[in-house]
Amino acid sequence: MKSLRKKSLENLFNKQPQFFESSEKYSSLYASNVFSGRTMEEYVNRDLLNEVENVIQKGTTIGRPLADQIATALKGWALSKGATHYTHWFQPLTGGTAEKHDAFFDLYNSGNPMESFDGSQLVQQEPDASSFPSGGIRNTFEARGYTAWDPTSPAFIFGKTLCIPTIFVSYTGEALDYKTPLLKSIQSLDNIATDICNYFDKNVRKVNTTLGWEQEFFLVDKGLASSRPDLIITGRTLFGHQPSKGQQLDDHYFGSIPPRVISYLQELEFEAYKLGIPLKTRHNEVAPGQFELAPVFEEANLSVDHNSLLMDLMHKIASKHDFVVLFHEKPFEGINGSGKHNNWSLSTDTGLNLLSPGKTPMSNLQFLTFFINTIAAVLSQEALLQASISSASNDHRLGSNEAPPAILSVFIGKELTKVLVDLENVSKGKLSPEEKTDLKLNVIGKIPEILLDNTDRNRTSPFAFTGNKFEFRAVGSKSNCSKSITVLNASVAQQLKKFRQEIEFMIEKKGMRKDDAIFNGLRDNLKGIKKILFEGDGYSDEWKKKAKQRGLSFNSNTPQALRALVSKKSILLFEQTQVLTEREVKARYSVDLKEYIMRIQIESRTLGDIARNHIIPTGIKYQNVLIENVKGLKEIYGDQYHEHAEVQLKLIERISGHIKEINQGILTMVNTRKKLNEIDKEHDKASAYCEQILPFLFDIRYHCDKLELVVDDNLWPLAKYRELLFCR
Repeated sequence: MKSLRKKSLENLFNKQPQFFESSEKYSSLYASNVFSGRTMEEYVNRDLLNEVENVIQKGTTIGRPLADQIATALKGWALSKGATHYTHWFQPLTGGTAEKHDAFFDLYNSGNPMESFDGSQLVQQEPDASSFPSGGIRNTFEARGYTAWDPTSPAFIFGKTLCIPTIFVSYTGEALDYKTPLLKSIQSLDNIATDICNYFDKNVRKVNTTLGWEQEFFLVDKGLASSRPDLIITGRTLFGHQPSKGQQLDDHYFGSIPPRVISYLQELEFEAYKLGIPLKTRHNEVAPGQFELAPVFEEANLSVDHNSLLMDLMHKIASKHDFVVLFHEKPFEGINGSGKHNNWSLSTDTGLNLLSPGKTPMSNLQFLTFFINTIAAVLSQEALLQASISSASNDHRLGSNEAPPAILSVFIGKELTKVLVDLENVSKGKLSPEEKTDLKLNVIGKIPEILLDNTDRNRTSPFAFTGNKFEFRAVGSKSNCSKSITVLNASVAQQLKKFRQEIEFMIEKKGMRKDDAIFNGLRDNLKGIKKILFEGDGYSDEWKKKAKQRGLSFNSNTPQALRALVSKKSILLFEQTQVLTEREVKARYSVDLKEYIMRIQIESRTLGDIARNHIIPTGIKYQNVLIENVKGLKEIYGDQYHEHAEVQLKLIERISGHIKEINQGILTMVNTRKKLNEIDKEHDKASAYCEQILPFLFDIRYHCDKLELVVDDNLWPLAKYRELLFCR
């Protein structure tokens, strides 16, 4: 009977690309399945539309009459599009999305059928909260949780279901999702950033957080992936010898996209545009089998929703094209992993990007205000920001193969560094007219020219300024963007509040002019932020030494990094910005630790299962073939058979050695795991799993990969790297 791997390879070579073709323009498709913009205008009157806009822009409450009117319009639109069900679509702490579908269908008291959907069903639902991660906020026997409509993110139709983006909270009101704290962080940052903007322009009424993510991923043939239980269960390969050719020739990067992949991407884009996801860029990434998608920048909350929705959509459409999508940060050893670069910026309701220099010295001073304060915020909360991107899977990626190191640093380029040095050298206190003119013309006035060619050239920087935005490159590919953006928003909000207090003190108590106070406030901040600025090689031992000397956090794994989440400093940040309560913070810490433990536990159990049920039997089977060969040679050559069977005998011995090491490694790993499972404290247990179980995964893999090199290819049951990466 042929192995699943062999069958999959035969099917692969007979497989033809399933080309997706459509004559429709993307612009005509865009947001056709979204209840916003032109669509909403067709179903609601102008007065109702204005009320909805007020809710979105000003955060006013939604009364029952308004909710009922919106629900009626939504139902009419959804039914006209063929929808049969509706759901509250939310993002629990599992890292994915969740939905419970209810039919529009209902019965009158008389038993007559009807389609029903009103304001109460739009605004709130009560899904079971007991089975979602809560970090101890909810007991298993306490099932109540509530989803509440987020009107800032428009409803959409996915398949035949009307999806209503919502927050998810416990019965007692604590956030059980990623959206709730994100929305609070956006509001907190908006409030203080608007106040700061009013120093420069009184017309600014709102500041939006904007986000443009870059989603990296791998595509693997579904048939080949199905022969790899490790890939299906854990999202990464726990075994596999590196192929002779990987990414060393750089021939995949930006290369011609394979026909089968193009077919998949075309259908994906077609469906994404209907859902209002503004995909802009697609290309081959560095590693073979790796690709990237990137959208047009959007308001952060909507952008996060679109990324979560896209990842779900990618899985569904990939299956139709006989692909499996891998979002794991390091699915293959020895080649690039996948990140989700979060490009973060701030924009005003007057159309200004606050991280982009303008045409006047005053607009450039505003740019420097937000630029410098963002860096100061990153320095202040660098440990917490590191915790926000830490996970069992991202640990495998960070620090190698073009992924930034876990140590947080900021790259701004030599030219901008020089601007900051010049600004720091300005005399303290009130500036003379000559000093102010020199500063505005020769330092601040030249910033737009400086930035023309000053883009990110440092691939090892985890947080880089790239012209008109900061790129948080350390975020993992399968992570929910909210996790890191919430921390960044809260950090910048806290720093801006501190900056405003300093400015007001200098204006009111020291009698300084506004621009003198701003210059002095920026100058004072510049002294501290130097220690987080770095332009060199983030992989070097020199940087690790410098980082320690500068007092930056140096955590080599997730359990170490997560401790920052529950520090007094972090809890104070979340409380001051009203993003999370102390109870909510500690709950998330517990959720992250439990997930880390379970991820490694699942990987170690999967590794033991495959090694014992697939790899060891295959090694023995090939060993038996060699033994029969040696017996045959002995019959032919008698006592002289040794010189003819030398290679075979060495292979038999080598296979026996690897099998022994694999089996012993599994036994010891299982016994160690049993002991560690008795540890009560979650942090101690996570640290123990990291320090004592992870090494077994590497050691056992080593011997399994050595067996792959010597066992007959026709016997090997698992798809190999050369097949997974290059057969498309």
